[in-house]
Amino acid sequence: MTTSEYPWEPPLAGTEVEHLVGALDRLRTTFRWKADGLDAAALRTRFGASSLTLGGLLKHLAAVEDSTFTTKLTGQAVGAPWEGTAWDGGNDWPFTSAATDTPEQLYALWDGAVERSRARLDAALADGGLDQLVHAATPDGRHASLRRLVCDLVEEYGRHTGHADLLREAVDGLVGEDPPAGWRPRGNG
Repeated sequence: MTTSEYPWEPPLAGTEVEHLVGALDRLRTTFRWKADGLDAAALRTRFGASSLTLGGLLKHLAAVEDSTFTTKLTGQAVGAPWEGTAWDGGNDWPFTSAATDTPEQLYALWDGAVERSRARLDAALADGGLDQLVHAATPDGRHASLRRLVCDLVEEYGRHTGHADLLREAVDGLVGEDPPAGWRPRGNG
């Protein structure tokens, strides 16, 4: 196995930052692989009684990415592309509104949010590391660390990548734990 074939793999023996960011990137990549290459109907497919869809998960995780590494990190408003939408930072709007978005819009939304998040996280790590306190705080004023934000996002992706596994298998039978060697996102099918 070479790193060029599996660039999303965390290091076997790295620093804490390399492992946390590597685990997050592996989950991001696995999630994107599970959602990749689908048309509008497939992105709207539901499984059983659940209202979850792969399109809804793409939009939800894009919103979480931007919220985590903008509002929770710095206290700034989440901004584009979310301003002027019905999303209030906590409602189900990303899940439900995805049904009216095209595959191109959903993939671009998620890809753009991840790109912004990576840049913001890299800047924050360079400016104070994982121990630095961020804007997000409890009602009594205790602030979270950057480490906590990264761990929370790893948890969020862990949960939703499991959902994506089930949804993608229901759509077209795609199964597997990791993307194949050399995989790259392709967007809609």
